[in-house]
Amino acid sequence: MSKPLWRMSACDLAEGIQTRAFSSREVVASCLQRADETNGKVNALTEIRAEAALAAADAADQAVARGETLGCLHGIPVTIKGNVDLAGWATVNGSALLKENVARETSPCVQNWLNAGAVIIGRTNTPEFSCRWETNNEVYGPTRNPFNPQLTAGGSSGGAAASLAVGMTPLAHGTDLGGSLRQPAQACGVASIRPSLGRVPDYVPTEHEPSIGIQLMNTDGPMARRVADVRLGLKAMAVGDWRGPWWVPAPWDQPTRRATQRATQRDVPIALIVDPLGQGVDQQVASGVELAAGLLVDAGYGVEQAEPATLADAVRVWKMIVMGELFTGLEPAVTGSCSPSLARMFAHYHLAVPDWTPEQYSRAFGERRRVLRDWLKFFQGYSVIVAPVSTRPPQVIDYDIATPENTASTIADMRMVVAINALGLPSAVVPVGMRDGLPQVVQVIGAPFEEMRCLAVAEAIEQRVQAFTPTHPA
Repeated sequence: MSKPLWRMSACDLAEGIQTRAFSSREVVASCLQRADETNGKVNALTEIRAEAALAAADAADQAVARGETLGCLHGIPVTIKGNVDLAGWATVNGSALLKENVARETSPCVQNWLNAGAVIIGRTNTPEFSCRWETNNEVYGPTRNPFNPQLTAGGSSGGAAASLAVGMTPLAHGTDLGGSLRQPAQACGVASIRPSLGRVPDYVPTEHEPSIGIQLMNTDGPMARRVADVRLGLKAMAVGDWRGPWWVPAPWDQPTRRATQRATQRDVPIALIVDPLGQGVDQQVASGVELAAGLLVDAGYGVEQAEPATLADAVRVWKMIVMGELFTGLEPAVTGSCSPSLARMFAHYHLAVPDWTPEQYSRAFGERRRVLRDWLKFFQGYSVIVAPVSTRPPQVIDYDIATPENTASTIADMRMVVAINALGLPSAVVPVGMRDGLPQVVQVIGAPFEEMRCLAVAEAIEQRVQAFTPTHPA
């Protein structure tokens, strides 16, 4: 075999298991060994159940031997973020308050992967209540960037991203309320997609029903090292479930929404944003976006610099709704019992969003519809938007809460990310290269339910980039 099984893609592993080129047990054992070798350095997995995973792999191999109909993830090892439910596992979500929060029911997105044949080997780390762009908590400690252990792996799906970057599994589950599938992908140099509102059924049985803004802006999604694996994971995850009331049975291939019909989708230009709102972008990030633009031109796409006129409005909508719901929901519920880090974060958030009022929170929902309409008009002339994730490369661990100024600058750096959550749009992330010892990525943003278009553009970039993960921990 040319390379160890843990290095292979989910698509290649699925084919190999189904054709008996190798067994699921061999694949799972290889990934478990890799996790044993690397997790002590990056601290990505908070719980590993090796015996259960190997037993599930044996069952998967027996199903192959019997000639049963197999799911698209049959026998593939995956990880699940620690903020959704998996029956018999504690949903700790980075909080000491939830260490004994054992789920009796499995969340729809996880059940869909199990139904497709996935083998769960463990849980990935997340910040306390998944509330930071940093993965650190007082239960499990920080997840470290595989390229530099002094730097963040991003958040809140930092454990998932770091585990992929070092090769623990080929596929990982994550969530995204304000960039949590995309910013960790940037920090660790992996691929991901934040699906549209309604594409993946969303429900966590052990938690109270989230407030309406969070329902509209949070989503589950897959992360992987290769775009094809992200596509595979998304299709398996997006099967309908009555427990997720926002789920929409939308077709994967969307009819064109463009005002001018063109021969092919490549005749519709791509909008390029290097410095969102002209507020400044680090050269490490900007050069990656410019590189992606050149790769797309080489692939035959037209690329034009263009930005939706209401980008700033979308950012403000996200701040008013999400911060407001944290201020009035989670913060009072955990005051006096959460960690000092989370308390400091809330204090800094109040300073960063000083103009929040209940009236502005209410008006933001109406404004959201106006802004979304403007973006849909923008997509009449452009197929997708290619833009940075965070406008700053990953910083040292706990940079985001070290000072109020750091918190405010972190929010500003994420402006091209949170706007997408505010509007419920899909956005794929793909690595484009390395600079200054750190990965460079871009996000590919589309109109509602155009995940396949986003992934196609991401794949056109990926095909022209030399893969640089998995990496050994620094």
